[in-house]
Amino acid sequence: MEIARPANAKNAIAQIINPSDTVIEMKSCPINNTFKTIGKKFTILILRNMINGKQNRFNQLLNSIEKANPKTLSVRLREMEKLGLIKRKVYSHEKPIRIEYYPTEKGLALQPILDMMAAYSIKYCSKDIFKDAKPREFKDVYGRDIAEIVTKE
Repeated sequence: MEIARPANAKNAIAQIINPSDTVIEMKSCPINNTFKTIGKKFTILILRNMINGKQNRFNQLLNSIEKANPKTLSVRLREMEKLGLIKRKVYSHEKPIRIEYYPTEKGLALQPILDMMAAYSIKYCSKDIFKDAKPREFKDVYGRDIAEIVTKE
């Protein structure tokens, strides 16, 4: 059974998605679209480990992501490659064959989001993050400022 919505419900939803006075026709919510891209299990953690931890091998990722299993990690890496978040490099001339994964420009562009997620928890969920439960600043934990959003001119 479909819930009846008022005739102007579509306009109300569009106003939430795009609250400015500028009328830009959208196919979907940009926040929801980003969440569809990075919201699957382990995607954020894989990107975190590649960007912050410089981990690029399957077993490095598998061993450093809590509750990860090989099948899910393999599926997620393939999906991320298809989405253009990471690239796969195969060293077929080596024995055994070595495969490494690297974030693409599109994947690296998510670093400010990862940083903001970390900053949020460091500040507002400190009792869940730190043994002493004291809130901290991002720079105190990571030793750098939050990444800026890079735009091409």
